[in-house]
Order: sequence, then structure tokens, then C-alpha cells
Amino acid sequence: MKTLVRYEFQKILRKKSTLIILAVSLLVTAFFYILPILQYQTYDREEVIRGLAGIAFDRARYDQLSVVLTDDYICEAFRQYQELFENPDNIGYDGNDSFLIGDAYWNFVAPRENLLYMLAANYDAPGEITGLNRLPHMDLEAGAGFYQAREEKISLLLDTPSRQLSQAQKSYWQNLNSQVDIPLSYGYYKGWEIILESFELLMFALLAVSIVLAPVFAGEYQAGTDAVILSARYGKTRLVTAKILASFLFGLTAFTLHILAAFGPLLLTFGTDGWNLPLQAAGTTIPYPFTFMQAVLINLGILYLVLLAVISLTLLLSARMKSPYTVLMVLVPVLFLPMFLSPNGTTGLYNLTLFLLPYRASMPEIGKYISYQLGGLVFDVLSMRAIVYTLVTVCLLPLIRTGFRKHQVGA
Repeated sequence: MKTLVRYEFQKILRKKSTLIILAVSLLVTAFFYILPILQYQTYDREEVIRGLAGIAFDRARYDQLSVVLTDDYICEAFRQYQELFENPDNIGYDGNDSFLIGDAYWNFVAPRENLLYMLAANYDAPGEITGLNRLPHMDLEAGAGFYQAREEKISLLLDTPSRQLSQAQKSYWQNLNSQVDIPLSYGYYKGWEIILESFELLMFALLAVSIVLAPVFAGEYQAGTDAVILSARYGKTRLVTAKILASFLFGLTAFTLHILAAFGPLLLTFGTDGWNLPLQAAGTTIPYPFTFMQAVLINLGILYLVLLAVISLTLLLSARMKSPYTVLMVLVPVLFLPMFLSPNGTTGLYNLTLFLLPYRASMPEIGKYISYQLGGLVFDVLSMRAIVYTLVTVCLLPLIRTGFRKHQVGA
């Protein structure tokens, strides 16, 4: 059996078309993931700093911002902002908002701007964005009340009428939020943030794998070798199994190479800093009690499950269709049509279905409270994707074997 699998794997790999598709796909993937490095820019008082120099500048600036966000630390940061705001010489006005300028901005706000905006957003009502405007007027006599404000905001989010959450769903999210370690830690996490925001770019890797595997069975029909295979002693048993196993082996190997081409440059340049920080460093109402690295690995695991399901669908279509091109005519819309569809909420059949389709399933959606209720059971979107794509793979595998075995030679 091992010999058959090795033979089928080499048969896939030795095709010139396979090597061309892989090379192009890897280059495209690497290019997309290198773009954030090339386009990165930050600034100091004198100039805009771009590319690698800008990344190094920001990483060094965050050395002083790797902190535990205790209520005392937050309160002191807000007090310093208020003290600076008391001096009229530090205040600018654009006709709508007042803000710190000059030395007050460059020495205090600029180095910790993302942190201040994240902290201030914790006090906004759901859907409200006030930036730093509330900080000068906050009453800090009793402390910042940061984590109480977080709990209240999460409760308001869950009670929003448009979300239409059942009591069981609200309880699920409240329980998940209660598992987040308090107080939160903060620091530099830019590399992990970019990875979480760009998972959908790996859909091109899925497409490349599908293109290579589309001829696994259909190519035999086109070449007329199906008659030889099906009439052979193990043509309908071991050889079919070998083709399926070789296809999965190729798909997993090729996809892993794309992962390395994608994530490698980002983590080499931005560093692995922040791997152990909680996701809430990017937004306090994120409900998942994961670190950035855990979130990346979990979503990567889901994407591998999507890959297995896409390979299974590709092989099923290949076993039932006469041409690889027909296979791709079905697969391409399945993979990329959801790219042109946008959710209009987090509930309802349309939205809940859209979040499970391959393109959308590649996106972590970690800041949204998307849940599925089956009777008394509640699943978040990450769990539901894992379940759905595992079931799809398990259900399609026997159909692949049946499809090839029942193929009529010369039909």
C-alpha cells in the first residue's frame, strides 16, 4: 500500500503543471504577506519612518509598554492625560474635538496612542466611537473602574436587540468571557495581529491545491487509462485508496509550504513578541480567552479542516466528472463566491450560513459574538466550523470511492 501511495504522490508531483501552479501560488502568497512589511509606516516628530526601519522603531517604543493593565496603572495613565489637558498651550481644536498637541502629544500620547485608544474604547457604548475625547472629563476619584466597565459593555452587547441572542447563547458568551484572565496584559503583538487579519489570503493556496488535484480521477478519464485501472486486480480498492491518500498528503504538504511562505516573513520581521498576550489587548470585548498564538493556531487548525473538506470535494467531483475543467468550474464559485457577499449582522440564516462557507470560514471573526444553537447546545463560530468541515470530509470520503468504482468506462 505504501508503494502505491508513494507512486500516486510522485505522479501528482512530477507533472510540470503541478510545479508551475505551486511555484506561482507560493510566490503570490509570499508577495501578499510581504506587502504589510513593505507598506508599513510609523512616525516620529520629524518624519515618517517606513518599512523595516519603521517596524524596528515601533518595537523599540513598545519596550516600555509591556505592562499589566491594573486599575491603578490605567487610572494613573488617565490622570497624566488630564493633567496635560489642563494646560491650554497643550490643546488643539479642529472645530469638533479638542486634543493634545506639541510636546504633550509627542512625549506622552504618541508612544502609547494605541494603548490609550484601546483603554478609552472600553468605556464607549456598543457602536459608539469617541476616541480620546472622554478622557479629560472622566471622574477618577473612585479609580478607573476599567474591568467593571468591560463587564457592563459586554452585557450591553449581548442584550442588543438586533443580535437576537437567546438566554442560552448569552450565558454561553458570559461564561466564555469569565474565563479571560484579569487583569489583562499589554505589549507588542503586531505580527500576530497581521496574521489574524489576513487568513483569507490563504484561499489562493486552497485554489492551487484544488487545481492540481482536479485531474486525479478526471484526468484518467480524459487519458483513457480508466479502463486499465478499473480492470486491474486492485483498481477499485487499493488503487482508489492510494489516490485518495496521496491527494491528502500532497494537499497537506503544499498547504503547509504556503503557511511557511506566508507567516515566516511576518514573524521574522515583526518578531514573535506578544505570542502570550491575551486577545483582549486588541479589544477588551473580544470574548475568547485565548492568547494571540493560541488564536492563530486554532484558526489554522480550522483552515486545515477546510482544506481536507475542499480536497474531498475536489476528489468527489473529479471521480464523477469527465474533465478537470468541469471540476474547477464548480469549485471556483464554491471557494470565491462568498468573497462578494457581506454579512449584514451576526444572526439569521443568511449570515450564519455565510460564516461557514470556505472563504468566510478562513476569517477568525474573533471580535464578533457569532453563535449557533442546536436545541439546548450552543456553539461559537470557531467550534461550529470545526464540526461542519470534519463532517463534510467524513461524509464525502466514501462517496469518492463509490463515484470512481461506478464510473462507466467509455461513457
